[in-house]
This record gives sequence, C-alpha cells and structure tokens, in this order.
Amino acid sequence: MYKLKFKTILPGMLLAFAIALPAWYLGKLLPIMGGPVFGILIGIIAAFWKRPAVYNEGIKFTSKKLLQAAIILLGFEMNLYNVIKVGSQSLLVMLFTLTAAFLTAWLVGRTLKLQGNVATLIGVGTAICGGSAIAATAPVIQAEDKEIAFSISTIFLFNVAAVFIFPALGHLLNMSDIGFGIWAGTAINDTSSVVAAGYSYSDAAGTLATIVKLTRTLMIIPITLVLAIYTHRRSAQGMSFSLTKIFPWFVLGFLAASIISTTGIITPETGKLLAQTGKFFIVMAMAAIGLNTNLKQLISNGIKPILLGLSCWFAVAVTSILVQYILKLW
Repeated sequence: MYKLKFKTILPGMLLAFAIALPAWYLGKLLPIMGGPVFGILIGIIAAFWKRPAVYNEGIKFTSKKLLQAAIILLGFEMNLYNVIKVGSQSLLVMLFTLTAAFLTAWLVGRTLKLQGNVATLIGVGTAICGGSAIAATAPVIQAEDKEIAFSISTIFLFNVAAVFIFPALGHLLNMSDIGFGIWAGTAINDTSSVVAAGYSYSDAAGTLATIVKLTRTLMIIPITLVLAIYTHRRSAQGMSFSLTKIFPWFVLGFLAASIISTTGIITPETGKLLAQTGKFFIVMAMAAIGLNTNLKQLISNGIKPILLGLSCWFAVAVTSILVQYILKLW
C-alpha cells in the first residue's frame, strides 16, 4: 500500500523538485525576491503545459504535506534564549502590530468584499512572517492553491518595497539602531527582506531586526491554533468539537524543533542544515502551488489583494513606529 502511494506521488514531487532547483539558486542570486517567489512564478508558467494526470497526486502532496514538514524543519534555526532576551523589548510592539494587521485585514477585506481565505492569509503574512506564515496557515484554514498564490504574490511586492523604503525613512526619522531594528523586525514581512533592510541600516540594527523577526515567527503557534478552532466551528455547525482532530500538529513539531535547537542536542551546523532543507521544501511547495494556479484568474483578481496588502503593511509600519515613540525606544 505504501509503495503504491509513493509511486503515485513520485512523478509530481519530481516535477516540483525540478522547478525548485533553479528557483532556489535564483533566490540565492536575488535574495530580495527569494526562492519561494521564483518557485511560484516558474510553477505558474509551467502550468500552461497540459500535463498528464499522473503528476497531479504528487503536486497535491507537495503543496500540502511537504509544506507542513517544511514548517517543522524551520524550527531548527530558532534559539529560544535569544527570543526571550530580545522579546522582552519588542513583545509589546509586536502585540500591537499583530492586532493592527488582523483588524486591518478584517475591515479592509470586508470593504473590498474579498472572497475566501485571501484576507486571512494576507493578514497572517503581514502580521507574522510573510510566506512562512502563509505556508503554515494555509492547510489549517483549508486554503485553495490560488488563494495561496494571491497572498504570496501580494506579500512579495511589499517585501521588495520595504528593502528600499524602510532604511531611507529610518534615516529621515533619525532612528537609533535599536529603534530601526525593532521597526524592521516587527513591520517587514519576510525574513530575507528584514535582513536586507536591517543590515543596510547598520550591523547592530540588522542583528536585532533578525532576532525580532524570528521572535515573530513563534506567533505561528497560537495564531494557527486559534484559526484551526475558528475554521472548524464555522464549517462544522452542530457537529461535536474535537481539538485533537483539528489541532495543527505540525506546529507542535515546529516548537519541538525549536526546543531541540535551543538545548544544543544537535550542533548549530546540523540545525542550520535542517532549516535550509525546510526552506527548500517550501520552494518545492510553492512550485507545486504555482503548477495549480491559473494565471488569467490570478491577474483578473489581483488588484483587491494588493490593496489589502498595502493597507495591512501601512497599518503595521505606522503602528510599530507609534508604539515605539510612546515607549521611547528610539
């Protein structure tokens, strides 16, 4: 039975792997874009090929199950000691930015009459950690591949913009290294963009921004749990509630990996290798999502997600600055 299943998913997985390889290396050459974005883009282009049905099961497996495995592996680059140390400085700012992102996503999403899960995914991506948060949330709320593609594409636009806009604004506002590090770490979506913006400001700001950003990543755990409960109650009215059935267990794997990394059971080199493997799996999953995306539909529905993403991004950036100003962090 297992061999039969493996043979069924292997062709699709190999196709996603073949797309992920060049996407991964392109992401290394252009880190502002990153491998996941290249994975989706190449996958969308490859979707024009009328592929045989033999690939479909493996593509579905890669976009769902392999994505969950990737999130677990990302935990191996977390150091909870650093998170606790820096988190005390940035936690209050983070709580306000999370609230701002979710409220904006809800209000603007309703105003724009966005259907499905796009508003939730963009809100989570803006609030927590861009593509990784979208990847973690998507299976919990049963998001469709096209919704993931909308959200990843939207987040990408503002990741690129942030790398250029944030350092310039930071200098204009005469922010300290600490202030800018917390601002970049709490208000920029993707890790690669946080690192690029932070270190372009100063080494100290870059180091702080990266740790704050990793602290934000831990918010995946409570957020996915809340969304899992909400999704179940919305879609299963009248049915008995079972936490064990709807709990996103892969998030516990992420937490366990973080604990293993922190305690030193594995070497930092091993942890980094496992995390890198997880990041490659995310590129594979994004390639699979691209393969299931209709480009014409993506373009026709593209303006509303972009407006929502802009609103969430603006709300988070302004909230982070205001809270820091009130707390006199810079």
